[in-house]
Amino acid sequence: MIRLVIADDQALVRDGFCSILGREPDMEVVAEAADGAQAVAAVTRTRPDVALLDVRMPVMDGPQAGRRILAAPSAPRVLMLTTFDADEYVYEALRGGASGFLLKDIRSGQLVEAVRTVAAGQSLLSPSITRKLIERFILAGPAGQEPPRELGDLTPREREVLLLIAEGLSNAEIAARLYLSEATVKTHVNRLLAKLRLRDRVQAVVLAYETGLIKPGSRTR
Repeated sequence: MIRLVIADDQALVRDGFCSILGREPDMEVVAEAADGAQAVAAVTRTRPDVALLDVRMPVMDGPQAGRRILAAPSAPRVLMLTTFDADEYVYEALRGGASGFLLKDIRSGQLVEAVRTVAAGQSLLSPSITRKLIERFILAGPAGQEPPRELGDLTPREREVLLLIAEGLSNAEIAARLYLSEATVKTHVNRLLAKLRLRDRVQAVVLAYETGLIKPGSRTR
């Protein structure tokens, strides 16, 4: 059973998400929240598997609530809800460890599958959308941060895979580009995430841009 906390300051939106997800036999909405502070309290109290957070909420916004939730032991997966696909709040949430985001006009079937995907430990956000967000806000932001020392622990192949993830390629596309099996690419991805201490490939894309490993608009080949 996938246990859910849903936080949105608009009662109509919140009720709609609760109704859609609560009908699924493998899902249970264990708490609702109307602002970020309530969301943090609800997650602490109920220990869900996934927390769906609106990016723009009173008292405490979604990214701030997400950071607090993800800083706790045994944190749930965090999925952001937004009206716009190019929102600075979304980028902030990705930096903080969110597993992805959904537009609020998503169809009910896509919402259900998105929650299952995130609950299974995968990042929901497509790399191409991540790239779009990062290019917008990195270009407007300050200079990139220093690369983590752990980058030196990557093998040449793992580094190549990281750059292709940042370019927006799926595992299947990386496999075709490098003439590898998809299973081998998945192994490389899992190893580089572990070495860099990243939750998922979304954070890998953020790191690649912020440290200057890949430049907005560039391609590896």
